[in-house]
Amino acid sequence: MINSNRNLLVLFNTGLLDEKAIELEVECLRKILFIAGSAEQFYTVYELVDRNRITSSKKRMLKESKHFRLRPFRFFISKN
Repeated sequence: MINSNRNLLVLFNTGLLDEKAIELEVECLRKILFIAGSAEQFYTVYELVDRNRITSSKKRMLKESKHFRLRPFRFFISKN
């Protein structure tokens, strides 16, 4: 797994967990965040509004996301 450069703040009641258990919990959180932050998850969760169309096409979404700022009348919306 690629180590990403993130700051992660985790608060534990250290009276209940030892050092090894805390390290295991933090590693599990890193794995979850790695999966949640992947491009595949982005394409699954969002749709692209392109003027009068709504599309889930990965190719179009990738092409549009390469722009620093989205072009006019194009938006990413959550499927929620």
